[in-house]
Amino acid sequence: MKPCQEDGADAAAGDPWKECFEAAVQLALRAGQIIRKALTEEKHVSTKTSDADLVTETDHLVEDLIISELRTRFPSHRFIAEESAASGAKCVLTSSPTWIIDPIDGTCNFVHRFPTVAVSIGFAVNQELEFGVIYHCMEEQLYTGRCGQGAFCNGQQLQASRETDLSKALVLTEIGPKRDPATLKLFLSNMERLLHAKAHGVRVIGSSTLALCHLAAGAADAYYQFGLHCWDLAAATVIIQEAGGIVIDTSGGPLDLMSCRVVAAGTREMAVLIAQALQTINYERDDEK
Repeated sequence: MKPCQEDGADAAAGDPWKECFEAAVQLALRAGQIIRKALTEEKHVSTKTSDADLVTETDHLVEDLIISELRTRFPSHRFIAEESAASGAKCVLTSSPTWIIDPIDGTCNFVHRFPTVAVSIGFAVNQELEFGVIYHCMEEQLYTGRCGQGAFCNGQQLQASRETDLSKALVLTEIGPKRDPATLKLFLSNMERLLHAKAHGVRVIGSSTLALCHLAAGAADAYYQFGLHCWDLAAATVIIQEAGGIVIDTSGGPLDLMSCRVVAAGTREMAVLIAQALQTINYERDDEK
C-alpha cells in the first residue's frame, strides 16, 4: 500500500473522513471499557485455526458493537473484521470505504488476564488507508494516526526511532498461530539470525497492534511478523507512517495488507536489514481464504 499523502487534500475537500475518525475514537473507547471490565471476569474460550488461536464471547460482543454502530451511521460502508472472517466472511478490500477491525488484539493475553490488550480500528478508501485508531485498554492509551495529520498517543505526537544500525536495535515480533515443528523452527531461526546480528534484543508482548504502536512511539526500532492479519496491520500502518516510520513487505517491497506478513521500522535502512535477515514462513493470504 502507498504511504499516506501529505498534500492537504482532505482539508481541501472539507476533511470528508473526520466524522468517521471521530466515530472510531468514540467506539474504541467504549470497547475498551467493556474489555477492561471483562479482563478479570470468567471467560468462555474457544479455538479457531489452532489451539493457540483463541476467541472469547467478549471478542464477539465488541466486534458486534463496533460494526452495528458504524453500520447504522454509515450504511454504505463495508467491513472486514477478525471474528466475522473466522465465521467465513470474505476479506475483500474494494474501493468502497472499508472499516478493518480487530475487536481484541491480544486475545491470549486477555484470556490469561495479562494486561497487554487493545482494540484496533482502521479505515480505508479506494484501497488506501486513511486513518487508524488503537486503544490500549488497560493503560488507557489512545493511539491515532490520520494521513497527513501526524500520529499521537493521548494527544502527544509520536516520532519513530531514527536508528539504522541493527546492532543497536530493539526488535519486536509475534509468534503467529501456526505451531507445527517446521514453522517453529523457522520462527526461532529468524530470532537467532537477528541475535547473531547483535540486535540488543527481540521481544514478544502478545499484541501485534500494541507492539507496532511501541514502534511508532520510538520505544522499539523494528517489528516483523509472519501470520498476522489485515486487521492487525491496518490501523497501525497509518500510525507508524504518520510517526515517520516505514512499513514494508518481508520481501523488501511495498506492503501488501492481505499478505499476512510485514516488516516495520523507524527507518528504511533498518527495515531493509530486517527483511534481508528473515526466512519466509508461509501463510495463506487473507483475501484467499
